[in-house]
Amino acid sequence: MYIYNVTINIAEEVEKKWLDWMRTRHIPDMLATGTFYKAKLVKVLVDEAMGGITYSVQYTAKSKKDLDTYYTQHASGLRAEMMQLFPNRFVAFRTELQVVEEFNPIRKTPNER
Repeated sequence: MYIYNVTINIAEEVEKKWLDWMRTRHIPDMLATGTFYKAKLVKVLVDEAMGGITYSVQYTAKSKKDLDTYYTQHASGLRAEMMQLFPNRFVAFRTELQVVEEFNPIRKTPNER
């Protein structure tokens, strides 16, 4: 399993518009490529010296092949749309992660012990 992580610092004055676009257009478009099977949008809880609000979007792919398909067939068009809609209002960096192992604790109620 692979996670394509995009960390974005967005200017405060366009944050609400950007979040709406992410929720209603960009993330659904990313998932519609068929290369990712889920996405998670999280706010990074840090004060940025440069200002703005920072978010991370984590798209999960089943394989490296799916991730490579995204890069070759979809990335340039989807990235271009954001640059067109929010020119000079964000900075982004991308990280590719490979899931080594997941841990999910089993929580029991006191009566189940």
